[in-house]
Amino acid sequence: MDRTEFQVEPNGQSRIGKVIGVVSGKGGVGKSMVCSLLAVLMSRRGFETAILDADITGPSIPTAFGLKGKAAGNELGLLPVRSANDIGIMSLNLLLEEETDPVVWRGPIIANTVKQFWSEVVWGDVDIMFIDMPPGTGDVPLTVFQSLPVDGIVLVTSPQELVSMVVTKAANMAKKMDIPILALVENMGQVICPDCGKIIRVFGDVPIEGIASRIGVDLVASLPMDPALSAACDAGKIESFKGSWLDGVADRLESLLGEKETT
Repeated sequence: MDRTEFQVEPNGQSRIGKVIGVVSGKGGVGKSMVCSLLAVLMSRRGFETAILDADITGPSIPTAFGLKGKAAGNELGLLPVRSANDIGIMSLNLLLEEETDPVVWRGPIIANTVKQFWSEVVWGDVDIMFIDMPPGTGDVPLTVFQSLPVDGIVLVTSPQELVSMVVTKAANMAKKMDIPILALVENMGQVICPDCGKIIRVFGDVPIEGIASRIGVDLVASLPMDPALSAACDAGKIESFKGSWLDGVADRLESLLGEKETT
Protein backbone atom coordinates (compact mmCIF):
# COMPACT_ATOMS: atom_id res chain seq x y z
CA MET A 1 0.00 0.00 0.00
CA ASP A 2 1.31 3.44 -0.98
CA ARG A 3 0.92 5.61 2.12
CA THR A 4 2.76 8.66 0.78
CA GLU A 5 -0.29 10.21 -0.90
CA PHE A 6 -1.99 10.64 2.48
CA GLN A 7 1.00 11.87 4.45
CA VAL A 8 0.94 15.22 6.22
CA GLU A 9 3.97 17.49 6.16
CA PRO A 10 5.58 18.28 9.53
CA ASN A 11 5.95 21.82 10.81
CA GLY A 12 8.48 23.78 8.76
CA GLN A 13 10.72 24.07 11.82
CA SER A 14 10.72 20.30 12.43
CA ARG A 15 13.36 17.91 11.14
CA ILE A 16 12.37 14.44 12.20
CA GLY A 17 14.36 11.28 11.56
CA LYS A 18 12.77 7.96 12.49
CA VAL A 19 9.14 7.66 13.58
CA ILE A 20 8.29 4.62 15.73
CA GLY A 21 4.77 3.68 16.80
CA VAL A 22 4.25 1.87 20.10
CA VAL A 23 1.13 -0.21 19.65
CA SER A 24 -1.09 -2.57 21.60
CA GLY A 25 -4.25 -4.34 20.55
CA LYS A 26 -5.73 -3.95 24.02
CA GLY A 27 -5.57 -1.35 26.77
CA GLY A 28 -3.96 -1.89 30.14
CA VAL A 29 -0.91 -3.85 28.96
CA GLY A 30 1.66 -1.13 29.71
CA LYS A 31 2.06 0.38 26.25
CA SER A 32 2.66 3.93 27.49
CA MET A 33 5.19 2.70 30.02
CA VAL A 34 7.10 0.82 27.30
CA CYS A 35 6.95 3.90 25.07
CA SER A 36 8.36 6.04 27.89
CA LEU A 37 11.13 3.56 28.69
CA LEU A 38 12.21 3.34 25.05
CA ALA A 39 12.32 7.13 24.76
CA VAL A 40 14.44 7.33 27.91
CA LEU A 41 16.82 4.64 26.63
CA MET A 42 17.34 6.37 23.29
CA SER A 43 17.84 9.72 25.00
CA ARG A 44 20.51 8.16 27.25
CA ARG A 45 22.27 6.91 24.12
CA GLY A 46 22.65 10.49 22.95
CA PHE A 47 19.80 10.78 20.46
CA GLU A 48 17.43 13.74 20.28
CA THR A 49 14.19 12.09 21.29
CA ALA A 50 10.52 13.07 21.29
CA ILE A 51 7.14 11.54 22.14
CA LEU A 52 3.89 12.36 20.36
CA ASP A 53 1.10 11.15 22.63
CA ALA A 54 -1.59 10.00 20.21
CA ASP A 55 -3.63 8.36 22.99
CA ILE A 56 -5.87 11.43 23.05
CA THR A 57 -8.60 10.15 25.37
CA GLY A 58 -6.22 8.38 27.77
CA PRO A 59 -2.98 10.37 27.83
CA SER A 60 -0.54 9.16 30.48
CA ILE A 61 2.87 10.18 29.11
CA PRO A 62 2.99 13.53 31.00
CA THR A 63 2.37 11.72 34.29
CA ALA A 64 5.21 9.25 33.71
CA PHE A 65 7.61 12.16 33.10
CA GLY A 66 6.27 14.33 35.93
CA LEU A 67 5.20 17.17 33.63
CA LYS A 68 2.92 19.68 35.32
CA GLY A 69 3.30 22.78 33.12
CA LYS A 70 1.23 23.55 30.05
CA ALA A 71 2.43 23.69 26.46
CA ALA A 72 2.96 27.15 25.00
CA GLY A 73 3.35 28.44 21.46
CA ASN A 74 4.71 31.23 19.33
CA GLU A 75 4.23 32.52 15.80
CA LEU A 76 5.83 29.33 14.43
CA GLY A 77 3.51 26.90 16.17
CA LEU A 78 2.97 24.94 19.36
CA LEU A 79 6.06 24.09 21.41
CA PRO A 80 6.58 20.67 23.01
CA VAL A 81 7.16 20.52 26.73
CA ARG A 82 10.66 19.35 27.61
CA SER A 83 11.24 16.65 30.19
CA ALA A 84 13.97 16.80 32.82
CA ASN A 85 16.41 15.19 30.35
CA ASP A 86 15.21 17.24 27.36
CA ILE A 87 12.82 14.79 25.71
CA GLY A 88 10.25 16.78 23.72
CA ILE A 89 6.68 15.77 24.58
CA MET A 90 3.28 16.78 23.24
CA SER A 91 0.11 15.41 24.78
CA LEU A 92 -3.44 16.65 25.08
CA ASN A 93 -3.03 16.67 28.86
CA LEU A 94 -0.46 19.45 28.38
CA LEU A 95 -3.20 21.58 26.82
CA LEU A 96 -6.18 20.86 29.08
CA GLU A 97 -6.98 23.20 31.94
CA GLU A 98 -7.22 20.24 34.30
CA GLU A 99 -5.50 16.93 33.55
CA THR A 100 -8.59 15.02 34.72
CA ASP A 101 -10.92 16.81 32.29
CA PRO A 102 -12.56 14.19 30.04
CA VAL A 103 -12.06 14.36 26.29
CA VAL A 104 -15.53 13.66 24.91
CA TRP A 105 -14.74 13.89 21.20
CA ARG A 106 -15.79 11.87 18.20
CA GLY A 107 -13.26 9.91 16.20
CA PRO A 108 -12.63 12.39 13.35
CA ILE A 109 -11.82 15.21 15.79
CA ILE A 110 -9.43 12.98 17.72
CA ALA A 111 -7.73 11.86 14.51
CA ASN A 112 -7.37 15.44 13.32
CA THR A 113 -5.77 16.42 16.65
CA VAL A 114 -3.10 13.77 16.13
CA LYS A 115 -2.32 15.20 12.69
CA GLN A 116 -2.09 18.68 14.21
CA PHE A 117 0.40 17.41 16.79
CA TRP A 118 2.55 16.38 13.83
CA SER A 119 2.06 19.40 11.57
CA GLU A 120 1.64 22.31 14.00
CA VAL A 121 4.12 21.45 16.77
CA VAL A 122 7.61 22.90 16.43
CA TRP A 123 9.52 19.72 17.20
CA GLY A 124 12.91 21.04 16.07
CA ASP A 125 15.69 18.54 15.36
CA VAL A 126 14.58 15.04 16.39
CA ASP A 127 16.51 11.85 15.71
CA ILE A 128 13.74 9.52 16.81
CA MET A 129 10.10 10.20 17.64
CA PHE A 130 7.91 7.70 19.47
CA ILE A 131 4.16 7.78 18.97
CA ASP A 132 2.17 6.42 21.90
CA MET A 133 -0.84 4.97 20.11
CA PRO A 134 -4.27 4.29 21.58
CA PRO A 135 -5.14 0.59 21.85
CA GLY A 136 -6.95 -1.16 19.05
CA THR A 137 -7.17 -0.72 15.29
CA GLY A 138 -9.57 2.23 15.02
CA ASP A 139 -9.49 5.78 13.69
CA VAL A 140 -6.29 7.01 15.34
CA PRO A 141 -4.00 4.09 14.43
CA LEU A 142 -5.31 4.28 10.87
CA THR A 143 -4.69 8.04 10.78
CA VAL A 144 -1.17 7.66 12.16
CA PHE A 145 -0.26 4.88 9.73
CA GLN A 146 -1.63 6.81 6.74
CA SER A 147 -0.71 10.38 7.63
CA LEU A 148 2.68 10.07 9.33
CA PRO A 149 5.87 8.50 7.92
CA VAL A 150 5.96 5.63 10.41
CA ASP A 151 9.16 3.60 9.99
CA GLY A 152 8.15 0.73 12.21
CA ILE A 153 6.19 -0.29 15.29
CA VAL A 154 6.88 -1.97 18.60
CA LEU A 155 4.02 -4.20 19.75
CA VAL A 156 3.22 -4.50 23.45
CA THR A 157 1.27 -7.38 24.95
CA SER A 158 0.70 -9.19 28.22
CA PRO A 159 1.01 -13.00 28.58
CA GLN A 160 -2.60 -14.00 28.07
CA GLU A 161 -4.05 -15.83 25.09
CA LEU A 162 -6.90 -13.32 24.82
CA VAL A 163 -4.48 -10.39 24.65
CA SER A 164 -2.21 -12.20 22.22
CA MET A 165 -5.18 -12.75 19.91
CA VAL A 166 -5.96 -9.02 19.99
CA VAL A 167 -2.33 -7.97 19.46
CA THR A 168 -2.30 -10.23 16.41
CA LYS A 169 -5.04 -8.03 14.97
CA ALA A 170 -2.81 -4.99 15.46
CA ALA A 171 0.08 -6.84 13.83
CA ASN A 172 -2.06 -7.75 10.84
CA MET A 173 -3.17 -4.13 10.49
CA ALA A 174 0.47 -3.01 10.37
CA LYS A 175 1.25 -5.62 7.73
CA LYS A 176 -1.64 -4.45 5.57
CA MET A 177 -0.23 -0.92 5.81
CA ASP A 178 3.29 -2.18 4.93
CA ILE A 179 4.73 -1.04 8.27
CA PRO A 180 7.54 -3.20 9.71
CA ILE A 181 7.05 -4.77 13.14
CA LEU A 182 10.39 -4.22 14.87
CA ALA A 183 9.83 -6.03 18.17
CA LEU A 184 7.29 -7.64 20.46
CA VAL A 185 7.44 -6.63 24.12
CA GLU A 186 5.79 -8.79 26.75
CA ASN A 187 4.87 -6.82 29.88
CA MET A 188 4.00 -8.37 33.24
CA GLY A 189 5.36 -11.69 32.03
CA GLN A 190 6.67 -12.77 35.40
CA VAL A 191 7.31 -11.75 38.95
CA ILE A 192 10.50 -12.54 40.84
CA CYS A 193 10.03 -13.61 44.45
CA PRO A 194 11.95 -11.12 46.62
CA ASP A 195 12.75 -13.84 49.19
CA CYS A 196 13.90 -16.83 47.12
CA GLY A 197 14.37 -15.37 43.64
CA LYS A 198 11.97 -17.87 42.07
CA ILE A 199 10.39 -16.74 38.79
CA ILE A 200 6.60 -16.96 38.88
CA ARG A 201 4.51 -16.78 35.69
CA VAL A 202 1.45 -15.11 37.19
CA PHE A 203 -0.72 -15.47 34.09
CA GLY A 204 0.42 -18.98 33.30
CA ASP A 205 2.89 -20.25 30.74
CA VAL A 206 1.91 -18.45 27.54
CA PRO A 207 5.04 -18.66 25.36
CA ILE A 208 5.74 -15.19 24.00
CA GLU A 209 8.11 -16.68 21.42
CA GLY A 210 5.19 -18.60 19.91
CA ILE A 211 3.18 -15.41 19.55
CA ALA A 212 6.17 -13.67 17.98
CA SER A 213 6.64 -16.51 15.51
CA ARG A 214 2.97 -16.43 14.59
CA ILE A 215 3.10 -12.75 13.67
CA GLY A 216 6.55 -12.91 12.11
CA VAL A 217 8.61 -10.98 14.69
CA ASP A 218 12.19 -12.02 15.39
CA LEU A 219 12.92 -9.78 18.39
CA VAL A 220 11.23 -10.33 21.75
CA ALA A 221 11.69 -8.52 25.06
CA SER A 222 10.02 -9.25 28.39
CA LEU A 223 9.39 -6.96 31.34
CA PRO A 224 8.62 -8.45 34.76
CA MET A 225 6.14 -7.08 37.25
CA ASP A 226 8.35 -4.64 39.11
CA PRO A 227 6.85 -2.47 41.87
CA ALA A 228 9.78 -0.05 41.54
CA LEU A 229 8.97 0.56 37.88
CA SER A 230 5.29 1.18 38.62
CA ALA A 231 6.24 3.54 41.44
CA ALA A 232 8.61 5.45 39.14
CA CYS A 233 5.81 5.95 36.59
CA ASP A 234 3.33 7.06 39.22
CA ALA A 235 5.84 9.49 40.72
CA GLY A 236 6.78 11.00 37.36
CA LYS A 237 10.34 9.69 37.63
CA ILE A 238 10.54 7.33 34.66
CA GLU A 239 13.77 9.03 33.55
CA SER A 240 15.54 7.96 36.73
CA PHE A 241 14.60 4.28 36.44
CA LYS A 242 17.29 1.83 35.34
CA GLY A 243 16.58 -1.51 33.72
CA SER A 244 18.09 -3.55 30.90
CA TRP A 245 15.01 -5.42 29.67
CA LEU A 246 14.55 -3.27 26.56
CA ASP A 247 18.21 -2.92 25.60
CA GLY A 248 17.80 -5.30 22.65
CA VAL A 249 14.93 -3.21 21.28
CA ALA A 250 17.00 -0.05 21.74
CA ASP A 251 19.87 -1.72 19.85
CA ARG A 252 17.56 -2.38 16.91
CA LEU A 253 16.27 1.19 16.95
CA GLU A 254 19.83 2.51 17.05
CA SER A 255 20.77 0.44 14.00
CA LEU A 256 17.65 1.73 12.24
CA LEU A 257 18.66 5.33 12.76
CA GLY A 258 21.45 5.02 10.22
CA GLU A 259 19.11 4.04 7.41
CA LYS A 260 17.18 7.25 6.75
CA GLU A 261 18.26 10.83 6.48
CA THR A 262 16.40 13.43 8.51
CA THR A 263 13.59 15.09 6.59
